[in-house]
Amino acid sequence: MTFHYTRTVRFAETDAAGVVYFAHLFQFCHEAYEASLAAAGIDLKKFFCQPKIAFPIIHSEADFYRPLTCGDSLEIELVPVLLDPERYEINYTIKVGDRVAAKAMTRHVCIDAHQRTRQAVPKFLLNWLDQWSNE
Repeated sequence: MTFHYTRTVRFAETDAAGVVYFAHLFQFCHEAYEASLAAAGIDLKKFFCQPKIAFPIIHSEADFYRPLTCGDSLEIELVPVLLDPERYEINYTIKVGDRVAAKAMTRHVCIDAHQRTRQAVPKFLLNWLDQWSNE
């Protein structure tokens, strides 16, 4: 099942032309990611603040199909995909109404936060992947 997150574009997130500054799209996506983790029962403070395991982004990309402007109500659809035992990606579709305005993707690797070595994605995150995956 796809996770859905809604938010409104704020004036401060736009540039001099009145359009969302491109980097803010990843901020919006990360908000959806955090909301999906919380909705799955994951404690965000433990996940982000003092982790034994970390999930850094190793690749990101975005495509823009129409401008996003102040006051637009966004619906962000999030679908995670397990790539292999150590990596996953999150695909985002950003809509204004029923029109796709942008698509984005972040790819993450699971590491031991102290030794910085790769490790398998833990069970609690596999559960999150299963909950929001379309497979």
